[in-house]
Amino acid sequence: MNEVRRGNSPGHQGRDHHPFGFTMLMAGGGVRGGQVVGGTDELGYHAVEDRVHIHDLQATILHCLGLDHTRLTYRHQGRDFRLTDVGGNVVEKVLA
Repeated sequence: MNEVRRGNSPGHQGRDHHPFGFTMLMAGGGVRGGQVVGGTDELGYHAVEDRVHIHDLQATILHCLGLDHTRLTYRHQGRDFRLTDVGGNVVEKVLA
C-alpha cells in the first residue's frame, strides 16, 4: 500500500516510509543520555550528517551488552560471518 498524497512511489524497497533516514532511541546500558547523532535533510527523508550504518549500530549494541563484535561469528555454508560484517564500528560518541 502506498501513501498517495506523497506523489512518489517507493516501488519494492521494503520500507514505504523514511527508507534512507530514520530515528532510533537508545537508553541505559552504558549509553550517555541526551545525545543526538546524525541528521536528515529538511524533509527528513535522507540521512545527511554523521550517518550510522546498521553494522555500526549492531556493533554498538553488542558492545553495550559486553560482547566483542569482532569475535562474534557464525558459520554459514562453510564460511564464517560476523553480524557486523567487516565494516562495523562502535559509535563511541553515544557511550557513557
